[in-house]
Amino acid sequence: MKLSIIIPVYNEEPTVESLIEAVQTVETGLEKELIVVDDCSKDRTRDIVQGLKSRHANIRLLFHDCNQGKGAALRTGFAAATGDILLIQDADLEYDPQEYPHLIKPLLDGHADVVFGSRFLGGGPHRVVFFWHSVGNKLLTMLSNMMTNLNLTDMEVCYKVFRREVMKNITIRENRFGFEPEITAKVARGKWRIYEVPIAYYGRDYSEGKKITWKDGFRALWCILKYRFVD
Repeated sequence: MKLSIIIPVYNEEPTVESLIEAVQTVETGLEKELIVVDDCSKDRTRDIVQGLKSRHANIRLLFHDCNQGKGAALRTGFAAATGDILLIQDADLEYDPQEYPHLIKPLLDGHADVVFGSRFLGGGPHRVVFFWHSVGNKLLTMLSNMMTNLNLTDMEVCYKVFRREVMKNITIRENRFGFEPEITAKVARGKWRIYEVPIAYYGRDYSEGKKITWKDGFRALWCILKYRFVD
């Protein structure tokens, strides 16, 4: 079996090399394919990944000619993936690739079609960062659960893992962070088996390059309502 790791990147010069090297060291028991989608970075991100690609044959590097957003980068990555299992990985070191064995286990055991990580189930260390981000995440998760009839604890989490068959049946329309509520609504509507796994979280602040803003929170709220009814 093959694990495709989709890594959207945008201006991640300080962290992208460390992240990719960390992904390469993880033992999953599966062949790994790293699909890095550069969303028109303005710094040296692209050059760094090109250098890593020359050292690691399992890296595929894709480019956007203009910045479109995380959702668009994931859409590109999913379309290019050839693995049996697809996993989303941010490039900012907030999430530890050593979690992969725990995340993919419910799929390998035949219990799950989709696995969400959760920063709120008590797994591993958590950096203390923003109170209102935590409140916002929990509120959006609750509203999403109301629309989907799921009981997730962390809808906005980066770590989401899918069987290939799941993503073959889903069209992603959101270009930015609206991807999270959109994909949640669509896997719920598809009646796929969804599991949660507790994960560690090494959050960063805006001085360290965090990109999500309150505007993305309002877009997520709109997407929760929209994708309750729209495919």
